[in-house]
Amino acid sequence: MATNSVSKVSMLVLGLFWFLGIQLVQCSVTYDRKAILINGQRRLLFSGSIHYPRSTPEMWEDLIQKAKEGGLDVVETYVFWNVHEPSPGNYNFEGRYDLVRFIKTIQKAGLYANLRIGPYVCAEWNFGGFPVWLKYVPGISFRTDNEPFKRAMQGFTEKIVGLMKSENLFESQGGPIILSQIENEYGVQSKLFGAAGQNYMTWAAKMAVGLGTGVPWVMCKEEDAPDPVINTCNGFYCDAFSPNKPYKPTMWTEAWSGWFNEFGGPIHQRPVQDLAFAVARFIQKGGSFINYYMYHGGTNFGRTAGGPFITTSYDYDAPIDEYGLIRQPKYGHLKELHKAIKMCEKALVSADPIVTSLGSSQQAYVYTSESGNCAAFLSNYDTNSAVRVMFNNMHYNLPPWSISILPDCRNVVFNTAKVGVQTSQLEMIPTNSPMLLWESYNEDISAEDDSTTMTASGLLEQINVTKDTSDYLWYITSVDIGSTESFLHGGELPTLIIQSTGHAVHIFINGRLSGSAFGSRENRRFTYTGKVDFHAGRNTIALLSVAVGLPNVGGHFETWNTGILGPVALHGLDQGKWDLSWSKWTYKVGLKGEAMNLVSPNGISSVEWMEGSLASEAPQPLTWHKSNFDAPEGDEPLAIDMRGMGKGQIWINGVSIGRYWTAYATGNCDKCNYAGTFRPPKCQQGCGQPTQRWYHVPRAWLKPKDNLLVVFEELGGNPTSISLVKRSVTSVCADVSEYHPTLKNWHIESYGKSEDLHRPKVHLKCSAGYSITSIKFASFGTPLGTCGSYQQGTCHAPMSYDILKKRCIGKQRCAVTISNTNFGQDPCPNVLKRLSVEVVCGPATTAAEPNWRG
Repeated sequence: MATNSVSKVSMLVLGLFWFLGIQLVQCSVTYDRKAILINGQRRLLFSGSIHYPRSTPEMWEDLIQKAKEGGLDVVETYVFWNVHEPSPGNYNFEGRYDLVRFIKTIQKAGLYANLRIGPYVCAEWNFGGFPVWLKYVPGISFRTDNEPFKRAMQGFTEKIVGLMKSENLFESQGGPIILSQIENEYGVQSKLFGAAGQNYMTWAAKMAVGLGTGVPWVMCKEEDAPDPVINTCNGFYCDAFSPNKPYKPTMWTEAWSGWFNEFGGPIHQRPVQDLAFAVARFIQKGGSFINYYMYHGGTNFGRTAGGPFITTSYDYDAPIDEYGLIRQPKYGHLKELHKAIKMCEKALVSADPIVTSLGSSQQAYVYTSESGNCAAFLSNYDTNSAVRVMFNNMHYNLPPWSISILPDCRNVVFNTAKVGVQTSQLEMIPTNSPMLLWESYNEDISAEDDSTTMTASGLLEQINVTKDTSDYLWYITSVDIGSTESFLHGGELPTLIIQSTGHAVHIFINGRLSGSAFGSRENRRFTYTGKVDFHAGRNTIALLSVAVGLPNVGGHFETWNTGILGPVALHGLDQGKWDLSWSKWTYKVGLKGEAMNLVSPNGISSVEWMEGSLASEAPQPLTWHKSNFDAPEGDEPLAIDMRGMGKGQIWINGVSIGRYWTAYATGNCDKCNYAGTFRPPKCQQGCGQPTQRWYHVPRAWLKPKDNLLVVFEELGGNPTSISLVKRSVTSVCADVSEYHPTLKNWHIESYGKSEDLHRPKVHLKCSAGYSITSIKFASFGTPLGTCGSYQQGTCHAPMSYDILKKRCIGKQRCAVTISNTNFGQDPCPNVLKRLSVEVVCGPATTAAEPNWRG
């Protein structure tokens, strides 16, 4: 049982029963219209998505502990069918796929779990989480009233439920799992499939409930979910959502904390003020369960990214970043939000709100329980203007697009738009572990006589040939050019035109790269057009089709095609157009380097490697590069900096980091305003820069010495530019407004009841092992800009820098009260001032003074 659901006395009793081997009377999880009930008690629950395969077992405990400290009650994860059953009946629950260990780690932290079995997960995961072998089950049709699919789906669902039961992991058995999900975002597909979709959805719900887990099942984005399954909401906002029956609770299973990234696209960031506003808006309208998707996004290691074109990074602008570091201010601001809402919990789960208008775009939601608890939410939906409202005979100042939370219906303890926590600047810092000698090996592209090849007339679909065992498939054919062709005697070269539904294609003419072309998520079909320089006689055309992840969403996506499906034609020959689509084609799955296992320490000796100094003189496409390095000191997260490279894959000690692609981001990176409805086109960053430059290297994958790095480069980058970096919090910022007597109740709204004891403070904190080494910026007055780009305004207290230096240098953390007396004198009377600070964090020294908290 999760420890936060029982008293200390109960825990002692449970421990004694466990020690004596006595069978426990297990706990119950039910629901009513207000909330999930655990042991008969309504609970307002905060949850966060952390997907076990997107990090490492060595990271799990720290991630889950940070989730707990951030105010979460529940950790949610999908269950990924394709990693657990890579071939029919052969299961893998080891390493990053050790689901039982992950759930037990959640239990150890005293949190609950929400197990979203699916088994379709979407999740920007390869093939939506389905194993590719499923596509080839005779007569199968995915996610519809189809017996082969339902049989396979039920088999896997039973496998997972049975595994959880065998380890006593459902709350009904004393474990942490309080919820499970069947299917995933099926509503749209159900409508498209008509009666077959409705029958399948109803079957899935009945099948899941029949497994007898003792905890409720949910279906997200499925308004027709049959009883007793709870239908839930996913989205950027869910305040308009209502469950399909009045006796079901209002649940938000995916509150999107950001958005995923695709190669060639910008970085998406969702302002925490808007996310907090969306959560408070959901709660004020009766919501009782919220799951952040993602709370830690992690990394799409290996070839797990789906979509296609999804980056290896799955950071998702989450409160805990891809590397496991806390992202401020998002983490801290949400933590304060959770505290404020939990102060209102008794009233929220026991009463219905009374809603009153406070203005044209302002409302008050008031919850009053029979026991006398009162909580209020004051909302301002205006996106431009702050508003001063009257509530309970008191004035309150509401910033634009914000909600103030009053746990006692009088004092504001939190406003969604007022961020009082610090902001962290995370940077990639070079390590002291250089790459040693680089060596290279050119991939062999002469595959026509290879014993592993196959031939066919016409162009074949890629996945049907590769079965997704490799991203790469060779299409090879030949053409005979007569010696009298005009282009051989000064005429215009012929043009090769290739239409592809693959994700990338590299064209080789007689063993030399002639050109490349790439698709995108928006354009699954693309065309290559390029001149070709043939010689008289036989010429080889070798097309390397490259997949960048299989589709993960869409109607019957198992039928979607990938690869070069044509037409493939030559234009400009004396004979006119020459359609090669139905010529004899030779096919070879994968690369020779893959077959020889060049990525592993055992396989690198199977070929002759060329010294890097020779290879770098003329970088070649389709080249393997290798080097060795020692693990750097410290415990900061690590990454590979792939600047200077083109496109390919990375392995460390034989384990795949994932795909890399130095595709430059296009988008609209104008100034971001938190106010107003958020959508992915809003608040973009990174335009003109590579979508992804750094690739996470888990420290658990490294040895102290002599780690093997292998890179396969498709286009011809320079490996000597590759380096190992560490991700560190290099500086932290805070930006907090003062209390001002002309704004009645402002200090109460933000900090409490006592003007003297609860003046606002700036809190600054470096990571463990680091201390504040210098003050980069400090200004009490009217500073301008944001963290990393602060500037003095027209009003500035000259002592600002000295005060911060005195109070903070040498400390891991410090706090400075914001008041005129603290900074000598009022630099601009009758003006609302702020203290903006940026400090630099460096390795702590033994001479550091004790922490100052005054």
